[in-house]
Amino acid sequence: MTEHTDSQFRIERDSMGDRQIASSLYYGIQTLRAIENFPISGIKPLDTYVDAGLIIKKATAIVNGELNCIPQDISQAIIQATDEILAGKFRDQFVVDVYQAGAGTSHHMNINEVLANRALEILGEEKGNYKRVSPNDHVNYGQSTNDVIPTAIRIGGLLALSKTLHPAIDSAIASLENKAVEFQDIVKSGRTHLQDAVPVRLGENFRAWAQILTEHQNRIYTASGDLMVLGLGGSAAGTGLNTHPLYRARVVEVLSELIDTPLEPAPHLMAAMQSMAPFVNVSGALRNLAQDLVKISHDLRLMDSGPKTGLKEIQLPPVQPGSSIMPGKYNPVMAEMTSMVCFQVMGYDSAIALAAQAGQLELNVMMPLIAYNLIHSIEILGNTIAALTERCIQGITVNEERCLAYAEGSLALVTALNTHIGYLNAAAVAKESLETGKSLRQIVLERGLMSETDLATVLNLEQMSGILPLRTE
Repeated sequence: MTEHTDSQFRIERDSMGDRQIASSLYYGIQTLRAIENFPISGIKPLDTYVDAGLIIKKATAIVNGELNCIPQDISQAIIQATDEILAGKFRDQFVVDVYQAGAGTSHHMNINEVLANRALEILGEEKGNYKRVSPNDHVNYGQSTNDVIPTAIRIGGLLALSKTLHPAIDSAIASLENKAVEFQDIVKSGRTHLQDAVPVRLGENFRAWAQILTEHQNRIYTASGDLMVLGLGGSAAGTGLNTHPLYRARVVEVLSELIDTPLEPAPHLMAAMQSMAPFVNVSGALRNLAQDLVKISHDLRLMDSGPKTGLKEIQLPPVQPGSSIMPGKYNPVMAEMTSMVCFQVMGYDSAIALAAQAGQLELNVMMPLIAYNLIHSIEILGNTIAALTERCIQGITVNEERCLAYAEGSLALVTALNTHIGYLNAAAVAKESLETGKSLRQIVLERGLMSETDLATVLNLEQMSGILPLRTE
């Protein structure tokens, strides 16, 4: 399968012919063909996605070695090769564009070839000697792109969630809860339709955001349960062709141990390989989170607007100069970045939905797009939330005087008078206040609608802005 022309190059052969490859490279002829065929975006596979594929190859090498499907020395060499790459070596050898051959065959063979050539070196052989260690016959024994890639998307998604997104959400929730406590006694004007509304507590704004993120965290946990059901062992079409009878169950056990996550074999391998529903489900949960993150980031920008002509109820931490021409200007850049990332995640979700319905018969060939979009969405959302928390939320301060002034000046305070003077009288009071500039308190007293003592009780901002506790009886 290989010939050496000199020390700098080797000749590799596949079913389509011969190609010259630099001797220093660990990938082989099929990867080279993919590089030539797909000069599309310049975007290489995500590290987490590569890790997922390597972990799968380690698990399969362990199990195929245990079951004597491949020689023990080759099994151990493949395992060592995966461990080395997972530790950081040879990462520049995974080079296939994310927009590539359907199903992900090119990326899959890239992994198989790199592992085979590194295993050959470990065994004292020259790279390219595939009669000794074959990318197909040894590294890929009992496997197919068609069951490895959907499994890699699942494992990659779980890795990205546990390492990036969930820790970021946890930190954001904790920081928002801390701000809720810090700002609990700050009364501010509520706003609906961007118009004055009844007063609220600034602390409750932050507590509400913490609750929103908590609920999204739970939705993502629920959706990600689908990723723990694996179709690995289905081989080419879900029948398990060319696999050992014990392989399917054992490889899932080993994978569970390697990523410390309770995985299980799919009840029907063909279903697990054909349907992209688990990825659509997780992506939908990410889109849902992104939508509320946009709302939160917009709220932060509005509340910080100004400093002279906006609300300026809070101060977001200035992290960089805001203008190339206006000196002293600072912009809410962390919140702005958050919205942009969230819009990208929503776009990725739409692409995943389109790709998921584009499968035919025994295979969905759009999996490379789904793999990149899903894992990338998880990671950029996690990185975004972490950055927003550290460089924005944790440093927010409040303008107490302005918050109180807006709350006291809001016409919506008249809402508290409804049950005491009636809706129509309250509306008349609000109208007169807007026309004359008189305070609500002054007009109510002038009209003799309430006593001064009762009015002071009803228009108590602290009492009015508190959230009523839940009572069941």
